Amino acid sequence: MKKLILTIMIAIAAAAVAASAQTTAMPSAQQITVKVDEYMRSAVEVERFSGSILVARDGQPIVSKSYGMANVELDVPNKPNTVFRIASITKQFTATAIMMLQERGKLNVNDPFCKYLADCPAAWQPITIRHLLTMTSGIAGASVIEIGPLRGLPVPWDQWLEATKKKPLTSTPGENFRYNNSGYTLLGLIIERLSGKSYGEFLQENIFTPLVMKQTGYEDPRRIIKNRATGYRQLPGDPITNVPYAEIFGLYAAGGIYSTTEDLLLWDKALYTDKLLSRRSIDEMFTPFKEMIPGKSYASGWWTSKKFGHQEIGHGGNLAGFINYIARFPAERVTVIVLSNNGRGSSGKISSVLSAIVFGAPYEIPKERKAVAVASSVLDKYAGQYRVQLPMTNFIITNENGKLMALRDAEPKTEMFAESETDFFLKTEDIQFKFLKDTNGGVTGLIVHQGDGTLYEVMTGQKIK
Repeated sequence: MKKLILTIMIAIAAAAVAASAQTTAMPSAQQITVKVDEYMRSAVEVERFSGSILVARDGQPIVSKSYGMANVELDVPNKPNTVFRIASITKQFTATAIMMLQERGKLNVNDPFCKYLADCPAAWQPITIRHLLTMTSGIAGASVIEIGPLRGLPVPWDQWLEATKKKPLTSTPGENFRYNNSGYTLLGLIIERLSGKSYGEFLQENIFTPLVMKQTGYEDPRRIIKNRATGYRQLPGDPITNVPYAEIFGLYAAGGIYSTTEDLLLWDKALYTDKLLSRRSIDEMFTPFKEMIPGKSYASGWWTSKKFGHQEIGHGGNLAGFINYIARFPAERVTVIVLSNNGRGSSGKISSVLSAIVFGAPYEIPKERKAVAVASSVLDKYAGQYRVQLPMTNFIITNENGKLMALRDAEPKTEMFAESETDFFLKTEDIQFKFLKDTNGGVTGLIVHQGDGTLYEVMTGQKIK
């Protein structure tokens, strides 16, 4: 009996020591601030970061700083209250609005979407609201090109909807995950029809005003919005350039909100309370429908994944000179928000590094990438077609007069620069490639690292041609 008691006491003591060690392993606020400052100096110098960051623990900011210019022409610096277009971070607000309507008995997320849409195509009949929330509906959505040159003009929803109805599904509803804006555009339509208000009005009355998010709202290019930043793009070694304002399909309920780091912290804090939704609805919103990507799943307007051994719930947004990320670690009450008005930036990567600093995990300081010469005969071996399964996409690599070029689906062809014989990088985006070889030196595939980390951080492609 004494041995049993002694064993139990030792186990309790060991657990206490382990818990204490785990707690003390978290850096202090001062340590975090010093390391964040060091990292951000390099991010500004090397990666041309321009924007605002906020690191908080238990709802209190540890670091809240801004870098670069909100408006280069007028010499206006970014500040913590600078307003940024948050792009796809909008989706979490749309998902919250849908959950609000469910709590009020207006809908059920398991309802067929066609219950709320007249003249629904036969192929859409099996699609539920949950499928739209989790991007598993299979709806493709019509592009601007298919409907006409509409940039800068009010979006004709009726034309977009009719064109979208005619497109075939990309997969059986509920079967495959495919990131797109169309489902959230349709969710905005549901919010308007069931609430009797515009999408922007519903969010203002039910989310922004109750949370006193005074610098958050629905984007309108015609409105004067105080402290609004301009979107830019600057590549390493190149001058900064304006990015034309874009009002495109996929904004609206998929990407049409503007906000600040300060307001997004208010939003984050509200998600720990029942001020907007019950705990049950919040948990439902954060629960993935299926694990579609190894180690990373999509819930309703949020990605869920493990980072540094901690559960992260987050989302990014990228649009017309703005690139952003919000990361939440609910168990530890840690929040990292990165909003940038340099569209070439790497807000997702910066968010990951700032999170690593908070948890005492390892990270790397940004360094300038230097191109080296690689023989054209070596580049010839890399030429070919590579298929990536998640997401389903193709890279076509060509050697054009000693320059390795990458073409991804319908995107513009981009030059790849060598860091070594097998490692390459892009200057236009924070993307790196590593070519894989078999024991005989034959090229079998490639690994693609997307520095922004907002969707598929690491993709593996097999050489098929």
